[in-house]
Amino acid sequence: MTTTLTKAPFKADHVGSLLRPENLHTARKDFKEGKISVEQLREVETKEIKRIVDKQIEVGLELVTDGEFRRRFWHTDFLEHLNGIEGYVPEVGYIFNGNEETERYNIRNTGKVSFNPDHPHVKDFIEFNEIVAGRAVAKQTIPSPNQLFNIGIRDENIYPDIEDYANDIINAYRDAIKAFYDAGVRYLQLDDVYIAGLSSPNIPFNDGAYTREYLIDLALRVVNKVLEGKPEDLVVTTHLCRGNYRSNWAFEGSYALIAPTLFAKEKVNGFFLEYDDERSGDFNPLEHIPNGGAQVILGVVTSKNGELEDKEAIIARIKEASQYVPLDQLCLSPQCGFASTHHGNKLTEEQQWEKLKFIVDVAKEVWG
Repeated sequence: MTTTLTKAPFKADHVGSLLRPENLHTARKDFKEGKISVEQLREVETKEIKRIVDKQIEVGLELVTDGEFRRRFWHTDFLEHLNGIEGYVPEVGYIFNGNEETERYNIRNTGKVSFNPDHPHVKDFIEFNEIVAGRAVAKQTIPSPNQLFNIGIRDENIYPDIEDYANDIINAYRDAIKAFYDAGVRYLQLDDVYIAGLSSPNIPFNDGAYTREYLIDLALRVVNKVLEGKPEDLVVTTHLCRGNYRSNWAFEGSYALIAPTLFAKEKVNGFFLEYDDERSGDFNPLEHIPNGGAQVILGVVTSKNGELEDKEAIIARIKEASQYVPLDQLCLSPQCGFASTHHGNKLTEEQQWEKLKFIVDVAKEVWG
Protein backbone atom coordinates (compact mmCIF):
# COMPACT_ATOMS: atom_id res chain seq x y z
CA MET A 1 0.00 0.00 0.00
CA THR A 2 1.29 3.46 -0.83
CA THR A 3 0.18 6.84 0.40
CA THR A 4 -0.33 9.92 -1.74
CA LEU A 5 1.61 12.65 -0.01
CA THR A 6 0.16 16.08 0.39
CA LYS A 7 1.84 17.44 3.50
CA ALA A 8 5.26 15.80 3.95
CA PRO A 9 7.45 16.95 5.51
CA PHE A 10 4.97 17.28 8.36
CA LYS A 11 4.57 20.13 10.81
CA ALA A 12 5.41 17.60 13.53
CA ASP A 13 8.12 15.34 12.10
CA HIS A 14 11.13 13.39 13.31
CA VAL A 15 14.47 12.40 11.90
CA GLY A 16 14.09 8.64 12.08
CA SER A 17 16.12 6.54 14.50
CA LEU A 18 14.67 5.44 17.83
CA LEU A 19 16.17 3.90 20.95
CA ARG A 20 16.65 0.15 20.64
CA PRO A 21 14.85 -1.78 23.39
CA GLU A 22 16.83 -4.12 25.64
CA ASN A 23 15.42 -7.30 24.10
CA LEU A 24 16.70 -6.18 20.69
CA HIS A 25 20.17 -5.56 22.15
CA THR A 26 20.03 -9.04 23.70
CA ALA A 27 18.91 -10.65 20.44
CA ARG A 28 21.75 -8.99 18.51
CA LYS A 29 24.26 -10.20 21.10
CA ASP A 30 22.82 -13.71 20.99
CA PHE A 31 22.97 -13.72 17.19
CA LYS A 32 26.59 -12.55 17.21
CA GLU A 33 27.45 -15.35 19.63
CA GLY A 34 25.64 -17.95 17.51
CA LYS A 35 22.87 -18.59 20.03
CA ILE A 36 20.01 -17.64 17.71
CA SER A 37 19.53 -17.69 13.93
CA VAL A 38 19.21 -14.70 11.63
CA GLU A 39 15.52 -15.60 11.26
CA GLN A 40 15.04 -15.47 15.03
CA LEU A 41 16.81 -12.10 15.19
CA ARG A 42 14.54 -10.79 12.45
CA GLU A 43 11.48 -11.97 14.38
CA VAL A 44 12.55 -9.85 17.36
CA GLU A 45 13.21 -6.86 15.10
CA THR A 46 9.81 -7.20 13.44
CA LYS A 47 7.99 -7.47 16.76
CA GLU A 48 9.67 -4.29 18.01
CA ILE A 49 9.06 -2.42 14.75
CA LYS A 50 5.35 -3.22 15.05
CA ARG A 51 5.38 -1.85 18.60
CA ILE A 52 7.10 1.42 17.74
CA VAL A 53 4.92 2.00 14.67
CA ASP A 54 1.88 1.77 16.94
CA LYS A 55 3.54 4.06 19.48
CA GLN A 56 4.42 6.75 16.92
CA ILE A 57 0.80 6.77 15.74
CA GLU A 58 -0.38 6.86 19.35
CA VAL A 59 1.60 10.04 20.13
CA GLY A 60 0.00 11.72 17.11
CA LEU A 61 2.65 11.58 14.39
CA GLU A 62 1.44 11.44 10.80
CA LEU A 63 4.68 9.79 9.66
CA VAL A 64 6.37 6.74 11.09
CA THR A 65 9.79 5.13 10.70
CA ASP A 66 11.07 1.68 11.55
CA GLY A 67 13.39 3.34 14.06
CA GLU A 68 16.30 1.93 12.00
CA PHE A 69 15.84 -1.20 14.15
CA ARG A 70 17.36 -3.48 11.52
CA ARG A 71 20.56 -1.40 11.43
CA ARG A 72 23.60 -1.05 13.67
CA PHE A 73 24.70 2.29 12.24
CA TRP A 74 22.65 4.90 10.37
CA HIS A 75 24.98 4.93 7.35
CA THR A 76 27.34 1.95 7.05
CA ASP A 77 24.54 -0.64 7.03
CA PHE A 78 23.15 0.92 3.84
CA LEU A 79 26.40 1.85 2.13
CA GLU A 80 28.19 -1.48 2.58
CA HIS A 81 25.48 -3.16 0.49
CA LEU A 82 26.28 -1.05 -2.57
CA ASN A 83 28.41 -2.75 -5.20
CA GLY A 84 32.00 -1.56 -4.87
CA ILE A 85 31.72 -0.72 -1.16
CA GLU A 86 32.50 -2.98 1.81
CA GLY A 87 32.33 -2.67 5.56
CA TYR A 88 35.44 -3.26 7.68
CA VAL A 89 36.91 -2.65 11.13
CA PRO A 90 39.50 0.18 11.00
CA GLU A 91 42.33 0.74 13.47
CA VAL A 92 40.52 3.71 14.98
CA GLY A 93 36.92 4.98 15.03
CA TYR A 94 35.77 8.55 14.50
CA ILE A 95 36.87 10.94 17.22
CA PHE A 96 34.05 12.96 18.76
CA ASN A 97 33.99 15.84 21.23
CA GLY A 98 36.08 15.20 24.34
CA ASN A 99 38.24 12.71 22.43
CA GLU A 100 35.52 10.05 22.55
CA GLU A 101 36.20 7.35 19.98
CA THR A 102 33.21 5.73 18.29
CA GLU A 103 32.85 2.00 17.85
CA ARG A 104 35.29 0.94 15.15
CA TYR A 105 33.44 0.26 11.94
CA ASN A 106 33.58 1.99 8.58
CA ILE A 107 33.28 1.45 4.84
CA ARG A 108 35.73 1.59 1.95
CA ASN A 109 35.71 1.52 -1.83
CA THR A 110 36.74 -1.84 -3.34
CA GLY A 111 35.50 -1.57 -6.92
CA LYS A 112 33.30 0.36 -9.29
CA VAL A 113 30.30 1.72 -7.41
CA SER A 114 26.76 0.77 -8.45
CA PHE A 115 23.44 -0.08 -6.83
CA ASN A 116 22.81 -3.65 -5.80
CA PRO A 117 19.27 -4.58 -6.98
CA ASP A 118 19.10 -7.07 -4.11
CA HIS A 119 19.86 -4.39 -1.51
CA PRO A 120 18.30 -5.66 1.75
CA HIS A 121 16.91 -2.26 2.76
CA VAL A 122 14.44 -2.38 -0.13
CA LYS A 123 12.99 -5.65 1.19
CA ASP A 124 13.05 -4.18 4.70
CA PHE A 125 10.94 -1.24 3.54
CA ILE A 126 8.35 -3.46 1.87
CA GLU A 127 7.86 -5.37 5.14
CA PHE A 128 7.83 -2.14 7.14
CA ASN A 129 5.22 -0.58 4.85
CA GLU A 130 3.03 -3.65 5.27
CA ILE A 131 3.21 -3.16 9.05
CA VAL A 132 2.20 0.49 8.67
CA ALA A 133 -0.69 -0.56 6.41
CA GLY A 134 -1.62 2.98 5.39
CA ARG A 135 -2.25 4.20 8.95
CA ALA A 136 0.50 6.83 8.52
CA VAL A 137 3.16 7.74 5.96
CA ALA A 138 6.05 5.28 6.04
CA LYS A 139 9.26 7.30 5.91
CA GLN A 140 12.50 5.75 4.63
CA THR A 141 15.87 7.14 5.74
CA ILE A 142 19.16 6.50 3.95
CA PRO A 143 22.59 8.15 4.10
CA SER A 144 23.18 10.89 1.57
CA PRO A 145 25.37 9.99 -1.41
CA ASN A 146 27.73 12.65 -0.08
CA GLN A 147 28.71 10.37 2.82
CA LEU A 148 30.86 8.49 0.31
CA PHE A 149 33.18 11.51 0.01
CA ASN A 150 34.49 11.28 3.57
CA ILE A 151 38.24 10.82 3.85
CA GLY A 152 39.58 7.30 3.42
CA ILE A 153 36.64 5.80 1.51
CA ARG A 154 37.52 6.35 -2.16
CA ASP A 155 40.26 4.10 -3.54
CA GLU A 156 42.31 6.37 -5.79
CA ASN A 157 43.61 3.38 -7.74
CA ILE A 158 40.05 2.57 -8.75
CA TYR A 159 38.96 6.20 -9.08
CA PRO A 160 41.93 8.53 -9.73
CA ASP A 161 39.42 11.24 -10.73
CA ILE A 162 36.93 12.23 -8.01
CA GLU A 163 34.47 13.34 -10.71
CA ASP A 164 34.33 9.80 -12.13
CA TYR A 165 33.70 8.53 -8.62
CA ALA A 166 30.93 11.11 -8.21
CA ASN A 167 29.28 10.08 -11.49
CA ASP A 168 29.11 6.42 -10.44
CA ILE A 169 27.71 7.41 -7.04
CA ILE A 170 25.04 9.52 -8.77
CA ASN A 171 24.00 6.60 -10.99
CA ALA A 172 23.96 4.20 -8.02
CA TYR A 173 21.69 6.50 -6.04
CA ARG A 174 19.39 7.15 -8.99
CA ASP A 175 18.91 3.39 -9.22
CA ALA A 176 18.42 3.21 -5.44
CA ILE A 177 15.71 5.85 -5.49
CA LYS A 178 13.90 4.03 -8.31
CA ALA A 179 14.07 0.76 -6.38
CA PHE A 180 12.70 2.35 -3.22
CA TYR A 181 9.98 4.17 -5.17
CA ASP A 182 8.94 0.93 -6.87
CA ALA A 183 8.82 -0.66 -3.39
CA GLY A 184 6.35 2.01 -2.26
CA VAL A 185 8.51 4.75 -0.75
CA ARG A 186 6.93 8.19 -1.07
CA TYR A 187 8.84 9.97 1.69
CA LEU A 188 12.63 9.63 1.55
CA GLN A 189 15.23 11.33 3.74
CA LEU A 190 18.93 11.75 2.88
CA ASP A 191 21.04 11.99 6.04
CA ASP A 192 23.99 14.26 5.27
CA VAL A 193 26.52 14.79 8.05
CA TYR A 194 29.20 15.34 5.40
CA ILE A 195 27.74 18.53 3.95
CA ALA A 196 27.12 19.95 7.42
CA GLY A 197 30.82 19.39 8.00
CA LEU A 198 31.62 21.58 5.00
CA SER A 199 30.27 24.51 7.02
CA SER A 200 32.47 23.73 10.02
CA PRO A 201 35.52 26.00 10.55
CA ASN A 202 37.77 22.94 10.20
CA ILE A 203 36.19 20.48 7.77
CA PRO A 204 36.04 17.15 9.67
CA PHE A 205 36.90 13.74 8.20
CA ASN A 206 38.70 15.39 5.27
CA ASP A 207 42.27 15.38 3.94
CA GLY A 208 42.35 18.92 2.55
CA ALA A 209 43.03 17.81 -1.03
CA TYR A 210 40.22 19.99 -2.39
CA THR A 211 39.01 23.47 -1.56
CA ARG A 212 35.91 23.98 0.54
CA GLU A 213 34.25 25.78 -2.37
CA TYR A 214 34.86 22.85 -4.73
CA LEU A 215 33.54 20.31 -2.22
CA ILE A 216 30.39 22.35 -1.53
CA ASP A 217 29.73 22.64 -5.26
CA LEU A 218 30.38 18.91 -5.76
CA ALA A 219 28.03 17.95 -2.90
CA LEU A 220 25.27 20.11 -4.35
CA ARG A 221 25.76 18.72 -7.86
CA VAL A 222 25.70 15.14 -6.63
CA VAL A 223 22.37 15.46 -4.81
CA ASN A 224 20.72 17.49 -7.57
CA LYS A 225 21.80 15.04 -10.27
CA VAL A 226 20.56 12.13 -8.16
CA LEU A 227 17.16 13.83 -7.93
CA GLU A 228 16.86 14.77 -11.63
CA GLY A 229 13.66 13.29 -12.98
CA LYS A 230 12.46 11.89 -9.66
CA PRO A 231 8.72 11.11 -9.50
CA GLU A 232 6.58 14.13 -8.62
CA ASP A 233 4.90 12.32 -5.75
CA LEU A 234 8.19 11.35 -4.08
CA VAL A 235 9.06 13.78 -1.29
CA VAL A 236 12.79 13.97 -0.56
CA THR A 237 14.38 15.84 2.34
CA THR A 238 17.95 16.38 3.51
CA HIS A 239 18.85 16.05 7.18
CA LEU A 240 21.99 17.83 8.35
CA CYS A 241 23.63 17.26 11.73
CA ARG A 242 27.04 17.58 13.32
CA GLY A 243 27.44 14.06 14.61
CA ASN A 244 25.27 12.03 16.98
CA TYR A 245 26.86 9.24 19.01
CA ARG A 246 25.77 8.38 22.55
CA SER A 247 24.57 11.99 22.97
CA ASN A 248 27.94 13.35 21.85
CA TRP A 249 28.79 15.46 18.79
CA ALA A 250 31.68 15.59 16.31
CA PHE A 251 32.00 19.21 15.18
CA GLU A 252 30.41 22.65 15.32
CA GLY A 253 29.78 25.66 13.10
CA SER A 254 26.80 27.55 11.72
CA TYR A 255 25.26 26.90 8.29
CA ALA A 256 26.58 30.21 6.96
CA LEU A 257 29.27 28.80 4.68
CA ILE A 258 26.99 26.34 2.87
CA ALA A 259 23.68 28.25 2.96
CA PRO A 260 24.19 30.39 -0.21
CA THR A 261 24.74 27.20 -2.21
CA LEU A 262 22.91 24.41 -0.42
CA PHE A 263 19.87 26.20 1.00
CA ALA A 264 19.39 28.24 -2.15
CA LYS A 265 19.88 25.52 -4.76
CA GLU A 266 19.51 21.95 -3.45
CA LYS A 267 16.37 20.56 -5.09
CA VAL A 268 14.84 18.85 -2.08
CA ASN A 269 11.43 19.34 -0.51
CA GLY A 270 12.79 20.11 2.93
CA PHE A 271 15.80 20.56 5.19
CA PHE A 272 15.96 19.00 8.65
CA LEU A 273 18.30 21.37 10.49
CA GLU A 274 20.04 20.98 13.83
CA TYR A 275 19.30 24.01 15.99
CA ASP A 276 19.21 22.74 19.56
CA ASP A 277 22.25 24.59 20.95
CA GLU A 278 24.82 27.30 20.24
CA ARG A 279 26.99 24.97 18.13
CA SER A 280 24.54 25.43 15.27
CA GLY A 281 24.73 29.21 15.08
CA ASP A 282 21.76 31.52 14.55
CA PHE A 283 18.90 31.52 12.07
CA ASN A 284 20.46 34.11 9.71
CA PRO A 285 21.50 31.49 7.08
CA LEU A 286 17.81 30.66 6.60
CA GLU A 287 17.48 33.85 4.56
CA HIS A 288 18.91 31.83 1.65
CA ILE A 289 15.89 29.48 1.60
CA PRO A 290 13.73 30.54 -1.37
CA ASN A 291 10.31 31.86 -0.45
CA GLY A 292 7.88 29.09 -1.35
CA GLY A 293 10.75 26.64 -1.71
CA ALA A 294 11.91 23.87 0.60
CA GLN A 295 10.27 23.43 3.98
CA VAL A 296 12.58 24.02 6.95
CA ILE A 297 12.16 21.50 9.73
CA LEU A 298 13.56 23.19 12.82
CA GLY A 299 15.47 20.81 15.07
CA VAL A 300 15.10 23.00 18.15
CA VAL A 301 14.12 20.05 20.37
CA THR A 302 17.17 18.02 21.37
CA SER A 303 17.44 14.26 21.14
CA LYS A 304 20.68 14.25 23.13
CA ASN A 305 19.09 14.36 26.60
CA GLY A 306 15.74 13.59 28.16
CA GLU A 307 14.96 16.98 29.67
CA LEU A 308 11.75 18.26 28.14
CA GLU A 309 12.01 21.74 26.63
CA ASP A 310 9.87 24.67 27.72
CA LYS A 311 6.94 25.02 25.34
CA GLU A 312 6.91 28.80 25.25
CA ALA A 313 10.66 28.88 24.58
CA ILE A 314 10.26 26.55 21.60
CA ILE A 315 7.35 28.58 20.23
CA ALA A 316 9.49 31.71 20.59
CA ARG A 317 12.27 30.09 18.58
CA ILE A 318 9.85 29.12 15.82
CA LYS A 319 8.64 32.72 15.69
CA GLU A 320 12.24 33.92 15.56
CA ALA A 321 12.94 31.63 12.59
CA SER A 322 9.80 32.95 10.86
CA GLN A 323 11.61 36.29 10.45
CA TYR A 324 13.68 34.52 7.76
CA VAL A 325 11.28 31.85 6.44
CA PRO A 326 7.47 32.21 6.35
CA LEU A 327 5.76 30.39 9.21
CA ASP A 328 3.84 28.10 6.86
CA GLN A 329 7.20 26.99 5.41
CA LEU A 330 8.47 25.87 8.84
CA CYS A 331 8.04 22.55 10.68
CA LEU A 332 9.29 21.13 14.00
CA SER A 333 11.34 18.04 14.89
CA PRO A 334 14.13 16.79 17.13
CA GLN A 335 17.55 17.95 15.92
CA CYS A 336 18.63 14.36 15.17
CA GLY A 337 17.61 10.78 15.70
CA PHE A 338 17.49 9.26 19.17
CA ALA A 339 19.85 6.44 18.24
CA SER A 340 21.95 7.10 15.14
CA THR A 341 23.84 3.96 16.16
CA HIS A 342 22.65 0.93 18.09
CA HIS A 343 24.16 2.40 21.28
CA GLY A 344 21.49 5.11 21.50
CA ASN A 345 21.54 8.50 23.17
CA LYS A 346 21.46 9.04 26.93
CA LEU A 347 17.76 9.22 27.67
CA THR A 348 15.01 6.73 28.40
CA GLU A 349 12.48 5.41 25.93
CA GLU A 350 9.73 7.09 27.96
CA GLN A 351 11.53 10.43 27.58
CA GLN A 352 11.86 9.80 23.83
CA TRP A 353 8.10 9.38 23.47
CA GLU A 354 7.48 12.45 25.64
CA LYS A 355 9.69 14.49 23.29
CA LEU A 356 7.82 13.30 20.21
CA LYS A 357 4.41 13.95 21.78
CA PHE A 358 5.66 17.38 22.85
CA ILE A 359 6.56 18.14 19.22
CA VAL A 360 3.09 17.07 18.07
CA ASP A 361 1.43 19.25 20.74
CA VAL A 362 3.55 22.32 19.95
CA ALA A 363 2.94 21.91 16.22
CA LYS A 364 -0.81 21.83 16.78
CA GLU A 365 -0.60 25.02 18.82
CA VAL A 366 1.55 26.86 16.29
CA TRP A 367 0.04 25.66 13.01
CA GLY A 368 -3.35 24.32 14.07
